[in-house]
Amino acid sequence: MSVRTPSTPGPHFSGIPLESDPEIFTDILHAISVKSLQLQDLISLDAEELKSLLPGPVHALILIHSTTKEYEDDIWKARQDARDAGLGYDGHGSDEPVIWFEQTIRHACGFMALLHAVANLEKDVIGGRHSSPQGWRLTETIDPTSHLATLLNAALPLHPPERAELLKSSASLGEIYTAASTRGTSTILRAEDETPGHYLCFVPSPRNGHIYELDGGKNGPVDHDEWLGGDRDILSGGLKLVKEFIENRTDKENPHCHVMALVDL
Repeated sequence: MSVRTPSTPGPHFSGIPLESDPEIFTDILHAISVKSLQLQDLISLDAEELKSLLPGPVHALILIHSTTKEYEDDIWKARQDARDAGLGYDGHGSDEPVIWFEQTIRHACGFMALLHAVANLEKDVIGGRHSSPQGWRLTETIDPTSHLATLLNAALPLHPPERAELLKSSASLGEIYTAASTRGTSTILRAEDETPGHYLCFVPSPRNGHIYELDGGKNGPVDHDEWLGGDRDILSGGLKLVKEFIENRTDKENPHCHVMALVDL
């Protein structure tokens, strides 16, 4: 989404949107030290059909969908109305059900979706996630010595505006993003171009087992009250929400959508 995001990409990010290619997204994962997971395209939205095709549980779903100026303006207005009413999202700290970052980097919604996916991995996926005054201690799947782990630990106690600035100032993540943004088979858009699509992410909360929609352009995480019931695999519940989203909110004249699943390597 670009109509209401900043006109500059930030000091370290190219501002060029990522192509929705699972290979590119997987390479970003590995570059940010998440080496045991991958992104895979979903060839359908039928959970039963997909179960035999995917390696193990689905940890998150990333959706890219077509947008219109009207859609983007509605998102912006809803966020501003909430803030004007004193209802702006201010989640922070270890009691937050999911970690959410506001998007203030132009055209970085693909990276934001990926960041939201890995930041909210279940504790048995990341090998131990424990609250502490310093934040989350991340091990195994996320290298605890990596720039990503350092950023997530630093981000946890921060309010959304400070989190956004922390991400924007990350030279290491910006360099990885910039390298990935110039790859792909589609025409590479310029940072100043408007984009016809937008990324968001569906993740299970490590806290309450609900599925949340995470979109850095909105007012905060959206709890869809879809409960996993103790099953960490988000595939069935997540696809239900994806289908509802496509039916209700995308451009009916150009209903392009593409879904990638975060799964084990």
